[in-house]
Amino acid sequence: MGQTAHGRFASASRLRVDEPIAVTVSRVALASIAAAFAVAAAVGIRLGMEAQAAIYLFGMVALNLPHGGYEHFNNIRQRGLTFQWRYVAGYLALIGAFIGLFMVAPVAGLTLAIVVAVLKGGYGGLHVMDAVTGSGHLRSASQRHLAALVRGGTVMAVPIVFWPGTFETFSAYMVSIFDPGALAQFSHLFGVTRPLIAVGFGTLAVAHLSWGYLGRDGSGAWLLDAAETLLLVGYFAVVPVVVAVGLYFPLWYSLRQTGRHVAVEDDIPAEGGILAGLLDNDDPRVVAMTAWGVLIVGAVATATVVGAIYLAATRPLAGAPLLAGGVAFWSIAISIIALPHVLVGSFLDQGRGIWYVP
Repeated sequence: MGQTAHGRFASASRLRVDEPIAVTVSRVALASIAAAFAVAAAVGIRLGMEAQAAIYLFGMVALNLPHGGYEHFNNIRQRGLTFQWRYVAGYLALIGAFIGLFMVAPVAGLTLAIVVAVLKGGYGGLHVMDAVTGSGHLRSASQRHLAALVRGGTVMAVPIVFWPGTFETFSAYMVSIFDPGALAQFSHLFGVTRPLIAVGFGTLAVAHLSWGYLGRDGSGAWLLDAAETLLLVGYFAVVPVVVAVGLYFPLWYSLRQTGRHVAVEDDIPAEGGILAGLLDNDDPRVVAMTAWGVLIVGAVATATVVGAIYLAATRPLAGAPLLAGGVAFWSIAISIIALPHVLVGSFLDQGRGIWYVP
């Protein structure tokens, strides 16, 4: 998944040195938000849904979307031209396939969207551990997969347990974008799946932390892993799910991936590429104009994909209030974009990948 087995386990034994400030900020940000919502709940203050939706849209569109584009750009800008075209073609093909899945089977599409969020948060976080915070306590491939499942699972499993009403409401909105009322036939299962998910996720979390404790290497990596895992559980348990997801990706995922890149950027090999000569030019005006052009192309491409999703939808805002409908629509759109983000950008890119760690 973006690295050879040798590379993964070589990096897993790395000791933490000079932790990038972005990683520290990510912890402070989530802890502060969780503390603020815990205090607010204790004194009876509740944030209205319109305010929650506005926070989500600001976090996911204004703050997080640009980073997703940067991850791909940084991954492929110095790769060979043939690779770059295959990468883009694979990306667009998966987007088209995912839109098609939502059109013919929106409940299955929603299920896949949840899986994608778990994979993105989990495996992206695993590579941050490799590069920055330490992963020497993860001594086997199975243990690494478990760590990713638990880290990523907090994003969906914990809100399902602690915010079931909101989670079900927005799930229904998301499905209704393509097939109004399609989730109703499954609504009776929510009462069964919630306790199963609580027990199942709790068991996996305990197994992950216990297994890591047994394999700790004295570097402090396990202790930090345990603290961050508990922070994520606490954050998604206390912060309303719409706000929690909307701020998790920009303030945790994106910040930490920025820290990972800072930690490894001197070791990233250059392989050429269609823009390499322009972006590495000695003339800052050439670099600036090239970067501007890439930004515009990326913005137009993203707008085109979002527009295609809008046109394919039966009810783009799901019949919900404006901001809540916007959250549902953007959740669908970003999930569709995120599928190739994870598959093409990491799992299928054995040479490097968006979460590259040498």
